[in-house]
Amino acid sequence: MITMGIDPGYERLGLAIIETTNSSPDNLLYSTCLTTSKTDIFPDRLKQLAEDAERLLKKYRPDTLAIEELFFSGNQKTAMRVSEVRGMIMYLGLRAGAAIINLTPLQVKMSITGYGRASKSQVAAMIGKLVKIPPGQRHDDEYDAIAVALAGAAHARHTLIHTRTSN
Repeated sequence: MITMGIDPGYERLGLAIIETTNSSPDNLLYSTCLTTSKTDIFPDRLKQLAEDAERLLKKYRPDTLAIEELFFSGNQKTAMRVSEVRGMIMYLGLRAGAAIINLTPLQVKMSITGYGRASKSQVAAMIGKLVKIPPGQRHDDEYDAIAVALAGAAHARHTLIHTRTSN
């Protein structure tokens, strides 16, 4: 099973692809942080993110697209724009045939560390124990996307197992 994890944003969008099999640990196939220029108008930024995401959806053909739900306590304009990015990504995922899983930050942290109030450094440390991450500098958004992908894959596995046992 292939899961794409998304940490939504329009300046930086974290994206990760993991593969899950029954016989081995999860495998990180790809991760990145898609970025757009602050000087571009929002529709151009949205278009760039859509093109990049669509290219990766076509390349990896995920079964599941896990996307983090928004948690904003401040800027409404930012929240609205990130919501627009989320909607666009979900549409592209559905169009590509992926099942959509929405996860709250609490659910992601709980799935990765067992503690819903874990710090970013605790989540990052646990991610390194769950999947092999190639060396290199990464934005927090990329680590967040890997965590979302892992949590989404765990959710999908649980749902499949539950569905199989209740039939």
